[in-house]
Amino acid sequence: MSECKVRDRLKDAMKASMRNRDKARLAAVRLALAELQRVEVDEKLLDDPRALAVLDKMAKQRRDAIAQFESAGRNDLANQEKFELTILQEFLPEQLSEKELKQLIANAISSTGAQGVQGMGKVMAVVKPQVQGRADMSVISQMVKSLLG
Repeated sequence: MSECKVRDRLKDAMKASMRNRDKARLAAVRLALAELQRVEVDEKLLDDPRALAVLDKMAKQRRDAIAQFESAGRNDLANQEKFELTILQEFLPEQLSEKELKQLIANAISSTGAQGVQGMGKVMAVVKPQVQGRADMSVISQMVKSLLG
């Protein structure tokens, strides 16, 4: 079994939440650990990049759910999702600034020679591994479209 620092940090957070009797935080951390466990069972291997991708996907699901709950007027459920999102973000790398994102995208465009919207796939293939867990991919997609289009 490979070493996964993200999972170790989550386990430490779970233990601290148990000691502090913080049930809400404990539930959110256990949710993340359960998802990592599911992925590990399915794929037989879980390293840090894959663990970060899983947590990033979970964060995206929370953002989508928040938008849906708020549009439906369910602030109680939206607040729960926001809480879980803040817990997940503790274990993700620091988010990139808009300036850093534009620089990465510009570098990817120049290195791939992409032109127009047809080249978007090439640019996204270069950018995605560099920003995994550090930026919302829908925002990246919008930025790539605007810079190519």
